[in-house]
Amino acid sequence: MDLSNLSAADLRNQQEHIKRELKKRESQERARAVEQIFAIAKSVGLPLQDLIGGGRAKTGSVAPRYRNPADASQQWTGRGRQPKWVKDWLDAGKSIDLLRL
Repeated sequence: MDLSNLSAADLRNQQEHIKRELKKRESQERARAVEQIFAIAKSVGLPLQDLIGGGRAKTGSVAPRYRNPADASQQWTGRGRQPKWVKDWLDAGKSIDLLRL
């Protein structure tokens, strides 16, 4: 296809047509890939949930490792951001080991 003879408007039109065609083909390729994956999983007797990560057992919540001595209802697992009471405790120069359960 000789693009040098096309006007700017014709080129933009072609560009939009190409974008639509690419989207359509990518969608078709994705659908074929999914079909192939399903077929492979079925042929080896593997549940699809195992392939997509749904087969993992949930481990549940993490047990708390630290407790606020001033308020026993405030606990922290030691993961993530420190609660304010832990930060205040450490800022006061006290050891976090004193908060361990």
